Amino acid sequence: MDSATSASGDHETSPEATPPDAFYSGAVGRIRSFMAGLALVLSAAAWWRFGCWSALGFALGCAIAYLNFHWLKHGVSGLADRVTNAGKSQSGKGIVARFLLRYVLLGGAAYVILTSFPASLRGLFAGLFLPVGAIACEAVYELYVAVVRGVE
Repeated sequence: MDSATSASGDHETSPEATPPDAFYSGAVGRIRSFMAGLALVLSAAAWWRFGCWSALGFALGCAIAYLNFHWLKHGVSGLADRVTNAGKSQSGKGIVARFLLRYVLLGGAAYVILTSFPASLRGLFAGLFLPVGAIACEAVYELYVAVVRGVE
C-alpha cells in the first residue's frame, strides 16, 4: 500500500505534501470526519439547549444520516465500477437491491424512533441534515486550502 493511501482506501490529506488530485480525492474521508465531529459537538449543544430527548433525536438522526452517506457512497462506487467494468464485478441486481434496501432500513429506523420518542421529532429531522453541514465544512476547508496554496 502506498504511503498516501490509508487502510480504508481514502487518501490522507496533508495539503502541503499532496498534489491537487490527491487532495481532492480525499474529500469523502474528510466529509466523514466532519460528520463525526459535527455530530458530537452539535449533540452536546442540543442536550444543553433543548434537553435530552431532542439531543437523543438529533444523535439518532446523525447516526441515520452517517449510515445513509456511507451506504450511498458504496452504492455509487458499485454502480460506477459496474459501468466502467473496473474493480471487482458486482451483480447489477444486488447493487440496486442494496440501494433500495437502504431506504427501507432508514425508514424503519425513523418509524421506530418516532413512535418510541415522539418528543425527539425535531431533533431527528435536524440530525438528518448532518451531511449538509459536513459538506459545507469541506467546501470551506477546500476554499481555505486553495487560497493559502493558490490551487486552482
